[in-house]
Amino acid sequence: MATETTGAAAAPGIIDVQLALGQICLDRGSAAQAAEWFRIAARSGDARAINMMGRCFERGWGVPADPGQAAACYRKAADRGDAWALFNLADLHCRGEGVPADDAAAYRLYAAAARKGHAKALNMLGLFHECGRAVPVDGAAARAFFQAAAEGGDCWGRFNHARMLILDGRLEEALPWFRRALDAGFPDFYRCMADALAGHPDPRLRALARQAAAMAEAGTPS
Repeated sequence: MATETTGAAAAPGIIDVQLALGQICLDRGSAAQAAEWFRIAARSGDARAINMMGRCFERGWGVPADPGQAAACYRKAADRGDAWALFNLADLHCRGEGVPADDAAAYRLYAAAARKGHAKALNMLGLFHECGRAVPVDGAAARAFFQAAAEGGDCWGRFNHARMLILDGRLEEALPWFRRALDAGFPDFYRCMADALAGHPDPRLRALARQAAAMAEAGTPS
C-alpha cells in the first residue's frame, strides 16, 4: 500500500519513527502492531498519525472496522491541515460511510486537499467536473484537473488524462501516459486499466491491457 505518512519534517523525530514502524508493520501484514504504533503516535496530536488511525478504523487494520470512528479521526486530522485526512474524509462523504453522503462536502474537501498539492484529490475533482457531481459538467475543467493529477504522479490521473486525450483524437500523446500510469499503480488499478483497454481497436492499447492484467495477477508493479 502507498503510505499516507509522507510529508514529514526532514529531521527525524520520535513521531516519525513511530509512524515508520507502524507502516513497516502494516506492510508486513501485522495490522494489530501497526494500529498500536499509530495509536501511540496519535497521542501526540500529530495529524499524520491521527489520519492513519482513521485508516485503521476505515479498513479494519488491527481494530474493528468503524467508519464513524474513521470519520472522526479524519476530521480531527483535517482540522490540523493534513491533506490525506481531507482526501479520506471526502472519500467517506462520496460513499456515505460514517458520514452522510454529500457530494458538495466531498468536493470542498477534495478542493482543500488539492490546494495542498494532493494529486489524487486533483483527479477526483476532474471526475466531479466530468460527471457533474456537485458542480456543472465542465469538460475543460475535468481535463485540466486530470492533467494536473497526471503530472503530480497519480496513476488514476494519468489514466484519465490519457483517456481524455484519446477522446480528443490524440492517441499518440495518450500512449506514454498510459505507460506511466502502470509505473504508479496497484493491483486493483491494473485490473481496471486492463478491462478498460482490452477491447480497444489499437493493438498498442490492447498490449498495455495485457501488461496491466499481468501486473494485477502478479500483485506488484513490474
